[in-house]
Amino acid sequence: MPAMTELPGAGVTRRHFLEKAALLGGSAMVMTALNAWGAGIASMTSAPPALRGSGAGHKLLILGAGVAGMTAAYEMSKLGYQVTILEARAFAGGRCQTARKGFKLTELGGEEQECKFDEGLYINHGPWRIPFCHRSTLHYTKTFGIPLEVLVNENDASYARFDTVKGPLAGKRVRQFEVRADMRGYTSELVAKAATSGKLDTGLAKDDVELFVEYLRGEGYLESDLSYRGTEGRGYKVNPGAGIDDPGPGVPSTPYAFPDLVQSRLWRMVQSVGTFDQQHTMFQPVGGMDRIAKGFEKHVGHLIKYGAEVERIRQSDAGVTVDYLDTKTGKRGTLSADYCLCTIPVSVLRTIDADFSDAYKQAMALLAYDPVCKIGLQMKRRFWEEDDAIYGGHVYTDAPGINLISLPSSGWQSAKGVLLGYYMFGADATDMSGNTPAERAAIALDAGQRIFPQYKENFENAFSASWHLIQYNLGGWGNWSAEARKTAYPVLNKPDRRVYLAGEHISYIGGWQAGAIESAWHQIAQIHQRVAA
Repeated sequence: MPAMTELPGAGVTRRHFLEKAALLGGSAMVMTALNAWGAGIASMTSAPPALRGSGAGHKLLILGAGVAGMTAAYEMSKLGYQVTILEARAFAGGRCQTARKGFKLTELGGEEQECKFDEGLYINHGPWRIPFCHRSTLHYTKTFGIPLEVLVNENDASYARFDTVKGPLAGKRVRQFEVRADMRGYTSELVAKAATSGKLDTGLAKDDVELFVEYLRGEGYLESDLSYRGTEGRGYKVNPGAGIDDPGPGVPSTPYAFPDLVQSRLWRMVQSVGTFDQQHTMFQPVGGMDRIAKGFEKHVGHLIKYGAEVERIRQSDAGVTVDYLDTKTGKRGTLSADYCLCTIPVSVLRTIDADFSDAYKQAMALLAYDPVCKIGLQMKRRFWEEDDAIYGGHVYTDAPGINLISLPSSGWQSAKGVLLGYYMFGADATDMSGNTPAERAAIALDAGQRIFPQYKENFENAFSASWHLIQYNLGGWGNWSAEARKTAYPVLNKPDRRVYLAGEHISYIGGWQAGAIESAWHQIAQIHQRVAA
């Protein structure tokens, strides 16, 4: 994606873009936009840097056993570095987490939640999708033999319902393929008729106009008179079947009236293709996203000191010293190394006593973190599959605080399932996180009931997470403003003497595991080059 324009003079364009992004791809798409104003969003490399030479005799202390930290440990230990990772949690993975039966989470000032899902069911309350273009993430799933499966990111058979709109379609549950077919049909009709009547200044030669109209006829399923009267692609009133009359050839569905569609604003979800990292089909690890963290942990787990909460960072000409609290014993310890790679989110790092330079501290202060929250709802019956024939994808709604519901892309046709009841960010996430877990579930159920009348009667239990209220994260992802990306980001890409930073926030692929991996690749190359010099 080419670099986007600066905010001044382009605010309206960006605002409209973000509004559509929230509708089309949920919070993840908005996150991508917010973090990519100054650069592309696709992973640019597919393998770690080819580092030559040995790191033997040099100590590297890594703070944080998330994906970035473990990437660095895996690659640097192969070069002979003596690597130690301090991790505050009792497990590895950072935000790469999956909630399944027995998983516990306590938010700041909140009650402890324990996941009650049935065995085999889970929700990825951290990262949950892998785009085809994130080659760095796919490098490690292949390296560690982590099986992948297709995640249905967009499903034309799924529903949309908007209540806060005008016209006959307000509050009406519709299939997305109905809206997509009708909007493209009517649009193609208008353009084709204008082109053939000479009312459309296309800048094309006559023969090219004819070719263009031919394209529009196919795109919009237009009749010979260039009118759109519907297509089987928008579904049937009665589906075709066996026999002669019942159901026989089926009964075609009737297109919605063009003015009704325009008033409904359902066209907001019509898009020719997704953004580069939000395709209709994506990937997910079989069994949960934390399989990636466990893949790393299998190789570097022996290097991790768990329950080690960093309290103080000090540097000298000789190296780096870190004081930490052992949260299991209450005792304090100290470790020293030649270099330190800090993957702790800046939202947390700002609270730690560190002797960084004033310029470094000022740069860290300019990085904001987005509030983000999710909820998983276990249903005793997969009614979306059994009753509505929807297999994966998003349901779009304008219910208060909810922009989408996402249906699982695993366990097809099994008895039960866990769906993503909401995925929110910004002010909506802050508002939602102020509720108790039970209240959050109630809000999510009310929203889902507007789409599926089977929702509440099939609900069994819920698990929710608010990343801005989780102690060792204090936010979902780093959100660089255009100005901070210019002034502060370059500062944090460089070391502060012997401390280097890495993580999704030190990348242009913010909020994605690929950003964490590639920032680690970049920084370990700098460290190794420095050692070699």
